[in-house]
Amino acid sequence: MSNIFFKIKEQEEIANQLDLDLYQRQAYLSKVADFANAYLDDLPQAKAYDKTGADKESFRIDGKPKSMDQILTIFKEQVTEPGIRASSGKHFGYIPGGGIYASSLGDYLAAITNEYAGIGYASPGAVAMENEVLDWLKKLFSFPQTAVGNLTSGGSIANLIALTAARDKYGVKNEKIRNSVIYLTPQTHHCIQKSLRIIGLEDVLIRYVPVDERYRMDTQALEKQIRSDQSEGLSPYLVIGSAGTTDVGAIDPLEEIAQISHRYGLWFHVDGAYGGFFILTSKKDLFKGIEKADSLVIDPHKSLFLPYGIGAVLVKDAKAVLQANLYMANYMQDALTDHLANDPANVSPELTKHFRALRIWLPLQLHGIAPFFANLEEKLLLTTYFRELLLVAGFGVGPEPDLSVSYFWYPYQGDQNAFNRRLLHHIHEDGRVFFSSTLLEDKFVIRMAILSFRTKKETIDQAMEMIQACLEKTKEEFGEQ
Repeated sequence: MSNIFFKIKEQEEIANQLDLDLYQRQAYLSKVADFANAYLDDLPQAKAYDKTGADKESFRIDGKPKSMDQILTIFKEQVTEPGIRASSGKHFGYIPGGGIYASSLGDYLAAITNEYAGIGYASPGAVAMENEVLDWLKKLFSFPQTAVGNLTSGGSIANLIALTAARDKYGVKNEKIRNSVIYLTPQTHHCIQKSLRIIGLEDVLIRYVPVDERYRMDTQALEKQIRSDQSEGLSPYLVIGSAGTTDVGAIDPLEEIAQISHRYGLWFHVDGAYGGFFILTSKKDLFKGIEKADSLVIDPHKSLFLPYGIGAVLVKDAKAVLQANLYMANYMQDALTDHLANDPANVSPELTKHFRALRIWLPLQLHGIAPFFANLEEKLLLTTYFRELLLVAGFGVGPEPDLSVSYFWYPYQGDQNAFNRRLLHHIHEDGRVFFSSTLLEDKFVIRMAILSFRTKKETIDQAMEMIQACLEKTKEEFGEQ
């Protein structure tokens, strides 16, 4: 036995390096905090975009320890500097959110305590916190308290959970797949198609419902298509509406879609990943009908300004969600309870679950709701302000936006797509402010998504100054005076 004691002691001395003492913890935390504070202090002056790529070799894991200073240098040079600076208020591309500081404190506590947030038996507090957040969301969107929900990694997994529930509710499997019909618009987020493929519905019939001039679903066309499909012996079962599309921020006529869906016995799903929390603002009336959805997706890491990695789904039919996700194993028998739907692991593909509720609960407790509301209203006003500046400068703009995403282009009297592609190239070369583009009916346009809590009026002014400078460069190249 003495030999094994010696071997245990020998390994213990090396293994204990992972369990830091107070002095080591304070030293490392101080360096990380200093780095984070310097990063945030530099953020207003830093470029929002740098085309430089990362050096993969710098991340090589050679098995040897490095100092925290060395590690932070690699992180700064290879992670925070190249690419899009998503925490910047000058990030207007895709769907920015920013990542409020209070959430990082929640993530720190979640990592330190390492609570297992999947089952209440393991961490009743973590699960109770998640369910309280979900109850708050149910109230916000006027969903019944009997609905089930889940805090996910983002909109993709949230949509996956909802679409799986709809599939199982309507028994869409085997030979029924090819006769089952889903209705959405060309503006619907592409994660929907990914989800359908993952859950075995890539052969389902998809009807792309036309949109109006504001890119909202044409409900007359929707109803006409449903009737036509039913008359041909097909099985319509799902309509997907958007509460804020990614391309242009459009909100579909949710009330009308809800009435049509339920009239014909279809599941009504709303993807409100981007726009959902604007229900807190003066735009609330545009969301009428969202409470009638059978399922709803919202992303706190978008319009609640949290760091990437937290979405949410609400589903009214708990049985349909449990049917897809509830499984038991012998080793889990101690965790059995009478409240299966209360355990996040039973309503999601995740068994191992990050304690992500803390990153939303802590900021809401620390700040209250007023600053979030004010930030959303501010973004709506800044979108209007930016659009007016663009009009004065001679740009073409899209229709008055529903929310905080809009688009613009320069009306060059030649190949407009080529001109605006080049304009965006110069904007990216400059990098002070980041924009992305999209195609609308083969027209190349530059999107402006104003959502970061760090975006202010001064940011808009700086963006406009940069656009004007890049426009002049582009004009010179195209020979326009």
